[in-house]
Amino acid sequence: MMGAHGLQSATAHALLSANYMARRLGDHYPVLYSGRNDLVAHECILDLRPITKATGVTVDDVAKRLIDFGFHAPTMSFPVAGTLMIEPTESEPLAEIDRFCDAMIAIRGEIDQVAAGVWPADDNPLHNAPHTAEDVTADAWDHPYPRSLAAWPAASLRLAKYWPPVSRIDGAYGDRNLMCSCPPVEAFAD
Repeated sequence: MMGAHGLQSATAHALLSANYMARRLGDHYPVLYSGRNDLVAHECILDLRPITKATGVTVDDVAKRLIDFGFHAPTMSFPVAGTLMIEPTESEPLAEIDRFCDAMIAIRGEIDQVAAGVWPADDNPLHNAPHTAEDVTADAWDHPYPRSLAAWPAASLRLAKYWPPVSRIDGAYGDRNLMCSCPPVEAFAD
């Protein structure tokens, strides 16, 4: 068991990690709910609403692009729609926190390319993410950004890359057309 000292230590590490992330990402994304001395609690909430309004890049786009970097998306649109709630745990090593921050900063650079008109709002690495191996190895590539950026947005990914099995799905369609593949309730009766 953790005990009082272990619990205190875990809490301190979670707080330090969240505040470290808020400081690293604060120049790139607005941070919500900071308190005295601009400190956050155990989570850092990034506000993408101004970015969406200015560029059309959504919280979903950023979340899906994180998959290309090898990350599962943080909590989206909770407690505020259009935000990402990042909660680094007490056991997350600094190298992984830095890797995540580097990915978010690179993604901000991609958002800036959309804002500058280099890439169209409907055809850019964020809007088309995640990119599967099949996507980037297909004979045809008619996007305004290179395959290499789609496949390996960070150089470190050339050594160990997670390839998502599917491209972006139509989430709204799935929400409107729910299909349950679970056994019927009767299957669990004694």
